Amino acid sequence: MSDTSMVSWSLADAAQKLDASQISSVELTRHALDLIKARDGELGCFLLVDEKGALAAAHASDARRRAGGALGPLDGVPLAIKDLIVTEGLVTTAGSRILEGYVPPYDATVVKKLKAAGAVLLGKLNQDEFGMGSSNENSAYKPCRNPWDLTRTPGGSSGGSAAAVAAGLCFGALGTDTGGSIRQPASFCGITGLKPTYGRVSRFGMVAYASSLDQIGPMARDVESTAMMLGALAGFDERDATSVNAPVPNYLQGLDGDVRGLKIGIAKEYFGEGIDQDVRDGVDRAMSALKGRGAELIEVSLPLTPYAIATYYIIATAEASSNLSRYDGVRFGPRRGEGEGLVAMYEKTRGELFGPEVKRRIMLGTYVLSAGYYDAYYLRAQKVRRLFSEDFNRAFEQVDVIICPTTPTPAFRLGEKVSDPLQMYLNDIFTVSANLAGLPAMSLNCGFSKEKLPIGVQLIGKPFDEQVILRTGYAIEEDVP
Repeated sequence: MSDTSMVSWSLADAAQKLDASQISSVELTRHALDLIKARDGELGCFLLVDEKGALAAAHASDARRRAGGALGPLDGVPLAIKDLIVTEGLVTTAGSRILEGYVPPYDATVVKKLKAAGAVLLGKLNQDEFGMGSSNENSAYKPCRNPWDLTRTPGGSSGGSAAAVAAGLCFGALGTDTGGSIRQPASFCGITGLKPTYGRVSRFGMVAYASSLDQIGPMARDVESTAMMLGALAGFDERDATSVNAPVPNYLQGLDGDVRGLKIGIAKEYFGEGIDQDVRDGVDRAMSALKGRGAELIEVSLPLTPYAIATYYIIATAEASSNLSRYDGVRFGPRRGEGEGLVAMYEKTRGELFGPEVKRRIMLGTYVLSAGYYDAYYLRAQKVRRLFSEDFNRAFEQVDVIICPTTPTPAFRLGEKVSDPLQMYLNDIFTVSANLAGLPAMSLNCGFSKEKLPIGVQLIGKPFDEQVILRTGYAIEEDVP
């Protein structure tokens, strides 16, 4: 079986071929490792490759299958982990110099779950520092590039995850999403990425950015593969205070393309000025596909959408300034200014090892939490946040799922928005609302631009209704090439 054919496989394809004994996990893993060696020099997806650990896991998986004891559909499939998620014995940096060389003594719950499912973990993936960015250009180690066009961003902050899946370096990956960091890179790289409902997947072992917004989720080539990963990740975790003890359905059920009678909401505020025509055309194709399969399209309103970016960046930066105060050179990572006094050590460690975007967000967050400004900014943003949930609740009284663009444009060029942080932030206009309301949302490919760049369509669902957005996405995938 040629390497060329394996590059095009989805996670579901790889799982099926393992089940049919058409290939071994060791063969799949060696293929992935060889491809990483051949291509990652130009792509920059991986910050760490655990070749020894991956091959050991692959051999163990093959032994289980020979004995008739496969652990499930992910057993033996090579996956990779965003570097914001801790891994026992493997360096976890969160894309930052301030955690350079840090080796966690434990696995995140999601990593434990993937290992328990028999997945082969290839290594740690590149990202924007602490998840703060929309282009992966804020990585402290190296840029990551879009496999469709190496001059363009793969998106962020889970850019390494999206690019690695799109390039075939792994069959699936874990990403994290605080304001769109799974969905936006999934859109830019032409794959599927799902941000689950807040509380559906454990956050234990995720390096915190903004704790009331952060969520871990799966990224894969198609909807079926994404559903397979979500099934392994979802569930209650007593070690995560934000985890919700709710039943976990079989996410593969209902992936049959049947959306007859489903009510699809079109939020008029998501289709205004500033959307690239190719993006609009791609989303129109997705809506036409659903209508052709018997779904009903209904216009709804989310009037607070224009305030989403401001609300998000007040709350996210405030929480970031609190969460990142723990990185001071005392407990984690390298230290600067040792021997010059405690205050000097704090200042030099944080000043030299945090990147410029992280510093910017810490300063913004500290400002909005400061005396005299807390009520005017942070408290008001929290009140507005509740109104976002009420907006969505009213819309979901009429519809089952909301459809909209994932991003206003296809992938932009590397360096294009670095000098203008506001323009970079505005790229998240269609994604941050789902985080503010804690809703599940997924991006999947709905075609290509005239420049042959992927276009993403976003589906937003009711709380804990991931099954519906997966079913809707699968129907789109069936009809939109």
